[in-house]
Amino acid sequence: MPNTACILAIDQGTTGTTALLVDVAGNIVARGYQEFTQYYPHPGWVEHAPEEIWNATRQAIDALFGETVPNIIALGITNQRETTLIWDRQTGKPVYPAIVWQCRRTADRCTSLEKQGVAGEIKTKTGLVLDAYFSATKIAWILDNVNGARGQAERGELAFGTVDTWLLWKLTDGAVHKTDYTNAARTLLFNINTLSWDDTLLEIFNVPKAILPEVYPSANNFGTASFYRNFWLETFGKNICLDGIPIAGIAGDQQAALFGQLCTEPGMVKNTYGTGCFLMLNTGAEKIETETGLLTTLACSLDETPVYALEGSVFVAGAAVQWLRDGIQIIENAAETEAIASSIPDSGGVFVVPAFTGLGAPYWDADARGAILGLTRGSTRAQVIRATLESIAYQSADVVTAMVAAADLRIDRLRVDGGATVNDFLMQFQADILGIDVERPAHIESTGLGAAYLAGITAGMWNDIAELEAYRSAQATSADEVSTGRVFSPEIDRNERHQKLSQWKKAVQRVMSC
Repeated sequence: MPNTACILAIDQGTTGTTALLVDVAGNIVARGYQEFTQYYPHPGWVEHAPEEIWNATRQAIDALFGETVPNIIALGITNQRETTLIWDRQTGKPVYPAIVWQCRRTADRCTSLEKQGVAGEIKTKTGLVLDAYFSATKIAWILDNVNGARGQAERGELAFGTVDTWLLWKLTDGAVHKTDYTNAARTLLFNINTLSWDDTLLEIFNVPKAILPEVYPSANNFGTASFYRNFWLETFGKNICLDGIPIAGIAGDQQAALFGQLCTEPGMVKNTYGTGCFLMLNTGAEKIETETGLLTTLACSLDETPVYALEGSVFVAGAAVQWLRDGIQIIENAAETEAIASSIPDSGGVFVVPAFTGLGAPYWDADARGAILGLTRGSTRAQVIRATLESIAYQSADVVTAMVAAADLRIDRLRVDGGATVNDFLMQFQADILGIDVERPAHIESTGLGAAYLAGITAGMWNDIAELEAYRSAQATSADEVSTGRVFSPEIDRNERHQKLSQWKKAVQRVMSC
């Protein structure tokens, strides 16, 4: 356990909580993780138990430590966005399970609101589409379906929060009810032009203002932790006390990853490769609205000056590799795909379009379905595997292309993170098909690092972004990080790139519903 100053970062995700200790050089020196249960009470419904989220967070933190705690100077939080919790301010007890971002129970309500003609105003004010994905209709559903909840909310007896706000409330023993710009911006209730809760939106969604948290920039002194020593002694048998540590940074997971990749200037873009892909482009002070299915949102800011971003999602990325393993069972594990794909010169004209749940940006075709195209008698298992990896890069390139067109910004590098980035074949093909460098950092847990960086800058561990960038550069050239940090440069020419992209677009057209 390090004796030097560290930042504690909590990365609360959809299936579990990760806790990281980050030292002054930006290195992850300890990691803890704890999963929790997913609940599916009805088809299309997804819930979490708020107390299980909190317990998993405490257990992840405990896994970091031995008998003593290092010199933690600040704490940062990043979280699954949109997931909705409401609790009693007096007792601190949730009135209903957390409704997860994936939950579709309020889809009909969104359709009804769209028929009322409010979608345009909502998008102008929030940068978002009217969808059950976001928090507003989830809040209203809880208030309308839990006996007495609406009356309590109107009297100011209940508190709403996304997961960051819930953890902040618990960490401060109920003393603080706050969130940051990036999380508020995913509720459909926050005006990203005025940086405030919007009365018109609250009226549209029938949400009382009294339940909403205060909103601040992502780098901010949100409160002070109140981890009681007795809890740790009784529960884990450890002499641990986090009382008095400032909670100095909060951001939604994708914005935290953007900051963790130090994409702090306009034109800088990151892609997180997980089950799907989440791409985010920093557009600086300019709020860009598009008609290509990209979302306009707020990125992390160090002060009250807004920083805007464009966000696009690929529905199926790593999930396509899981399908190769669990669905058609042609691989044993994800790791072997790199060697298999690299063992052949190309995919032999085979294209996999993994539209298992439709296509996301820039196509937005919910009725599209997946296909393997270009098969001949000579097609092989290796070609299907290679084409599946290539599909992840192609889909990401489609989103980057839409971002470039919308923002009119020059992009010369893609910064990447997430589990799938360990696949060198995928990263090289991504560079080839984009025609730009792809930079994989020494530490690919960019989401947690983003929370740590925000807290560390606020607390004075780091002076500015330039200092963090210097540490990042040092990590990339460090001998013990060679296997992880790497820049992939394009190895094919423009003509070959255009030919491949043209063939991909033809394949996509084949699976679209219209």
